[in-house]
Amino acid sequence: MSVNTEKETSFSEIINGEKPVLVDFYTDWCGPCKMMNPILKELKNRMGDRIHILKVNAETNPAAAIKYQVRGVPTLILFRNGEILWQQSGVVQAPQLESIINSHIS
Repeated sequence: MSVNTEKETSFSEIINGEKPVLVDFYTDWCGPCKMMNPILKELKNRMGDRIHILKVNAETNPAAAIKYQVRGVPTLILFRNGEILWQQSGVVQAPQLESIINSHIS
């Protein structure tokens, strides 16, 4: 799911919710970003409704990228109740992501 400025309110609502939200900041031209797509699908299959996964294009949403200090792509940020629980740049495999998320929500 991409987020644009018209959807900024819903993005804020989602990251401020009780359910953990993993946000993937990416760009269309980034090779490692493309590698994250099947990883995020696997993660969603593993975790189901226990997590939201959002994709945000850092080039078309520069304000969000600046706000969350995204300096490289892909950058993954885990939110819950509006707070950043974890943030890392680079490709992260689904089992590692699941472990990181579970460690922050249990």
